[in-house]
Amino acid sequence: MSGGPDLRRGRRRYQLPTSYLLWLVGILASLLGNSLFYFALGWQASAHGGAITGLVLTAVTLPRVLLLLIGGAVGDRVSARRVLIIGDAAMLVFSVALAAAAYHLGAPPWLLLTAGVAVGVADAFYLPASGSMPRRLVHPDQLPRALALRQAGGQLVAVGGGPLGGVLVGLAGLAGAALVNAVTFAAVLMLLIVIRPRYGGPPPPAGSGVVRDAFDSLRVGFRDPLLRPGLTMTGAAAAFLLPVLSLLVPLLARAEGWGAAAVGLILGAQSIGMLVVTLAVARRGPLGRPGLLSAWGLLTASTGVLGLALSPTAAVAIGAAVVLGLGSGLFAAHIGPLILGTTPETHLSRIQALLTLVQSLASLVMLNVLGTVVEHRGAVVAVVACAVATSGVGLLALLSAPLRTTRVGLTTVPVNR
Repeated sequence: MSGGPDLRRGRRRYQLPTSYLLWLVGILASLLGNSLFYFALGWQASAHGGAITGLVLTAVTLPRVLLLLIGGAVGDRVSARRVLIIGDAAMLVFSVALAAAAYHLGAPPWLLLTAGVAVGVADAFYLPASGSMPRRLVHPDQLPRALALRQAGGQLVAVGGGPLGGVLVGLAGLAGAALVNAVTFAAVLMLLIVIRPRYGGPPPPAGSGVVRDAFDSLRVGFRDPLLRPGLTMTGAAAAFLLPVLSLLVPLLARAEGWGAAAVGLILGAQSIGMLVVTLAVARRGPLGRPGLLSAWGLLTASTGVLGLALSPTAAVAIGAAVVLGLGSGLFAAHIGPLILGTTPETHLSRIQALLTLVQSLASLVMLNVLGTVVEHRGAVVAVVACAVATSGVGLLALLSAPLRTTRVGLTTVPVNR
């Protein structure tokens, strides 16, 4: 039964604005272009051996980590939209130049390293500004749905990026991937010129200094009673959940004799579980108190991780991966709105920079630690350790009163009765 004019007005209030939807189309196109380009960069580097591959990946990661806090401060100081426009324009020019160089020279190590450094520096400024844009484009009540829709789109891009990257590199090499990336940068650039943010706070005081502004994110992030546990939970997810998929599942499958096809099905099952939750949140809004559900998401995901470790067959592991995906989706769909919704308007880009830094450092450290654990104790022990650590963080989060009780972004979409 329809609720009449009031219900229709309520629904219009929660419809995502056109400016956000246009930005979302652009950012997903950019994510696809980046996915294809990263695949091409890694593949071309692998032709020169493991040492060069490691150097190229380090060339991307190191400047990104070193400059993230500065990039966040610049985003808050000169406006995130302006940073994105400058970044897209610069990477458009660079991508075209790289395509021309790769077409004539191939993919020598020095060119791959140059590309890696350029991408890492651009990411340090681009990622914090991009992460803050949903808060600048939508009303706070719409933030959970907006972020869930972005996450669902990102999952679809991640699923399709690998196979498309393989086809593109096989047909056109690094030059083709760079050209496709240039096209996506051009598309996003045109959209950003049209889009105008509707929300956001004033820039920092003129005399405060960029470096001081950058480190002020540490003060705000780790003193706030909601941001501090939110950042900790996000770091834990990056440390103990992401490596399960990227590192431990392939190693576990080899140890158990499941084969490469099973690995693909396990990763796909996890993605399906995440999509189910994120699409539900995108349709109706948050499923409950975001801090509380983030904690339960980690506990659910830890159950799935433990199921992977104890699976006697690949089929059981696929089922466990669905549980892992449901928990990961529940966590991601609620922790994002919690952190972005709690962030002061003056620190939107800086807290996004801090969030990315926490994730990057946690993932970087634990990939190496877990790799060592696998070498000495085996893949099953490493997966069990991830399950125990994730569940421990989830239980600690349930003990946090601010997380349990916060209702940030809890407003939901009106439904028919």
